[in-house]
Amino acid sequence: MNDRSIDLQTAEPAEAARALRTTLGRFATGVTIITCRDAAGRPVGLTANSFGALSLDPPLVLWSLRASSPSLAAFGQATHFAVNVLAETQVDLSRRFASPVTDKFAHGAWGAGQGGAPVLAGCAAVFECRTERSHEAGDHVLFIGRVVRVADLAVAPLLFQGGHYRMLGEVL
Repeated sequence: MNDRSIDLQTAEPAEAARALRTTLGRFATGVTIITCRDAAGRPVGLTANSFGALSLDPPLVLWSLRASSPSLAAFGQATHFAVNVLAETQVDLSRRFASPVTDKFAHGAWGAGQGGAPVLAGCAAVFECRTERSHEAGDHVLFIGRVVRVADLAVAPLLFQGGHYRMLGEVL
């Protein structure tokens, strides 16, 4: 181990949480806006980087949401959701959907995907999903979706690492 290692089992809870968050931040992720429709048909969306592939056969993806999120009820009842993988040019939309602003969908070119889930034009990729199941895990809820439609655009994705937005560098 390096000299910055911390034993999470013996550290003070605040120190352990801070160390885990910092260390997880070393892993570069893509940035997504995940969307659905609530029970009243209103669009709901949020910025997330907790997205990943789960299975190719059947085609499944996974993402997680804080159990205390005000959007949990909407995603919990939604039959469909969309994972909009942001392009480098969509940093402002990522910030907007990570904020408490009320009309998040006032910016961006939005269309209706499967089950009415909002789909953003100009993304690096879109995964339209039927909700398969959700599962409580720690302080988050995991959502598993069956991918029913995909779209991709040959543009560079937006990345997040170390608490900052990043852009792709040289391809090796």
